[in-house]
Amino acid sequence: MTDWFVRNARDARWLEDDLGAYCSFEKGERFPELGVNLSVLQPGVPMCMYHRESHQEDFFVLRGECVLIVEGHERPLRQWDLVHCPRDVAHVIVGAGGGPSLVLAVGSRIGPDEVVYPVEPAALARSAGVETETAVPAEAYARFAKPREIPFRDEFLPG
Repeated sequence: MTDWFVRNARDARWLEDDLGAYCSFEKGERFPELGVNLSVLQPGVPMCMYHRESHQEDFFVLRGECVLIVEGHERPLRQWDLVHCPRDVAHVIVGAGGGPSLVLAVGSRIGPDEVVYPVEPAALARSAGVETETAVPAEAYARFAKPREIPFRDEFLPG
């Protein structure tokens, strides 16, 4: 069990892959009940692949603009918008606008971890979907490079 701590996002572990840069506040051990991370999204780049899962997730747009695809419908997001996704709601967030966006993601880890990547035309049109439904994350992300650890860059966070 991890003891309590304070960790500044600038000092957290940052990773980068074809989907952008993100940080996890965890260090070595996964938090058992709640996942928390920050994602820096460039315009047109998805945060992840369109999926539904057995856990609740919430997303808070801290900077910039994004597009939410939820249950096959598109909705624009702007700074200070919160997206609440109950379990089994298919969703993805894609960067939009004229510059990077910053999204805080928080998700439950209580109970079984089941995920499905369904075929969704709106997600495919934004390079955020799979062509064949799968429940295997490695298949859904096969076209992307593996994440690599990177140093924090001032451009990630405002101020």
